[in-house]
Amino acid sequence: MRARITLTVALLVGLTLGGAGLIVYLVESQRIEAQTTEEVEQELDEFDLLSREGVDPQTGEPFASVKDVLVLFMERNVPDDDELLVGWVGDRPVVRSPADALAQDPAFQDAARPLVRDGGSTRLDTAEGEVLIASQPLTRGRERGALLVAIKLAEDRAELIDTMRTYAIVSLLSMLLITAFAFWQAGRLLAPLRTLRETADELGATDLSRRIPETGNDDITALTRTVNSMLARLDAAFVGQREFLDDAGHELKTPLTVLRGHLELLDVGSPDDVAETKELLLDEVDRMSRLVGDLILLAKSDRPDFVRLEPVDIAALTDDVAAKARGLGARNWTVDSRAEGTAYADAQRLTQAVLALCDNAIKHTGPGDTIAVGSARDASGLHWWVRDTGPGVPEADRERIFERFGRSTIPADDEGFGLGLSIVRAIAQAHGGTVALDPTWTEGTKVVLTVPTRTRTQHPEVPAWPAS
Repeated sequence: MRARITLTVALLVGLTLGGAGLIVYLVESQRIEAQTTEEVEQELDEFDLLSREGVDPQTGEPFASVKDVLVLFMERNVPDDDELLVGWVGDRPVVRSPADALAQDPAFQDAARPLVRDGGSTRLDTAEGEVLIASQPLTRGRERGALLVAIKLAEDRAELIDTMRTYAIVSLLSMLLITAFAFWQAGRLLAPLRTLRETADELGATDLSRRIPETGNDDITALTRTVNSMLARLDAAFVGQREFLDDAGHELKTPLTVLRGHLELLDVGSPDDVAETKELLLDEVDRMSRLVGDLILLAKSDRPDFVRLEPVDIAALTDDVAAKARGLGARNWTVDSRAEGTAYADAQRLTQAVLALCDNAIKHTGPGDTIAVGSARDASGLHWWVRDTGPGVPEADRERIFERFGRSTIPADDEGFGLGLSIVRAIAQAHGGTVALDPTWTEGTKVVLTVPTRTRTQHPEVPAWPAS
């Protein structure tokens, strides 16, 4: 990438400088041509004015011949370095300024003769380069002549070529400097990408703890932040996965040990022992089935189709959950309040979560205790809660009880695995909400499940994943 960026910059700079040089060359060539034409026209105009006056300005006498006009014009004009003035009378040159051998060149004379007669201009290739020849004919009686102005174009063009050669050298040096700077700058800008690649190469399947240094405030830095954020999420996911597998393996180990131990001690010849062992093993299998079902439910909670948002009547859902909860155990069941209105939520998942809270409350209360269900709505969202008059949760366990296999005080007849409240939290998080103990409640335990207020436009129904 660094080499490609440098090559691209070098190509663009080369094309730009080359194009600029070509434009300068064309413009200067046209300027030289225009300047040469202007010089020739000036000389011819001065000669034409002198010949039209017809008298010598110094003596006031008329010119006796064409040669006299040419001689006087030569005396009054000093040609430029690249200019040759030739006075032509009859069929040959008679005077010249300066004394240049070009006027005696047969090729020059052959090219000049038609111009002496007809006027105009022509170009001639000589040993000294291209020459522009222009003529102003003059007639005195029967005598014919002309002023020839010859401009050597090679000198001006050589100066232009020298200038363009200097431009090419300066351009080449500039391009080398710009290319070197582009190579250095590209390396500096791409350094985070190299670090990103090296970090990605060093990451293992189980080690995602490394992070890429973030420097600057550009697009590459933003990409670095995004990759670091992705690595953090992947690291958290892998850690959660390992903890999940460790916890699941630990919980499954006990019932499997029980199954193995009873099968090893089974006396197949004793019908009573077989029946007793069968009942015990079936009970352990049921417990394992519940555990596996809860683990599968937690695993599905990260899927986008875990909840399906539909219009839900909040008050009706509250009454329905309270009615179902009464069948879980003999307690003093009440409904604190019912929120009015409709919300977009998954009624089945919310029912599952609230009933799990009710089941947990039954485990920590006895006959005669009160368990209340309620719902309310305010600016922070929708709230469902379950409260009881049991012993409450110790301060040290208020967060741990919502973790997988996290438990506080375990009643004697509790055969759960500590997954109920973690499932409630997964359902709340799938709705974009939270679940927590009410810290202000002191008469037992009050667990509040909060989900944000939704609209159909904000939260369209999530398409289902393919069945697995």
